[in-house]
Amino acid sequence: MKKVTVTVEVTENNYAGHLDDLPGCVSTGKTFRELKENINEAVKDHLELSREYGDQIPSAFQNEYELIFRFDTQSILQHYRGVFTNAALERISGINQRQLQHYASGKTRPRPVQAKKIQNALHRLGEELLAVEL
Repeated sequence: MKKVTVTVEVTENNYAGHLDDLPGCVSTGKTFRELKENINEAVKDHLELSREYGDQIPSAFQNEYELIFRFDTQSILQHYRGVFTNAALERISGINQRQLQHYASGKTRPRPVQAKKIQNALHRLGEELLAVEL
């Protein structure tokens, strides 16, 4: 199964997504969950119309595919703003709160090493949470 990346951006009012592998296919949603539903529908509609008009279908969509959602650092920090405090993110990532705030506001962009630290911290937290049983 081919994995296809949806680039996600968080705006003031909604979530927006687009696919580099399927130019012109975009969608939005008030929530991330809504964006996921909408972009799945947009891809299906886009491919259906492409087939109907005889347009070439990109190779990623020739067989089964899976959409993977990729956030930039600013967008992921904005997405989880109500879930994690900067103090909590500092504890799990080792990056100080002030710097995290700069990343979340878009004032600065993290170097790739810093972005990877944030990603790894969130993945570790996710793995820990998946191991929890109540």
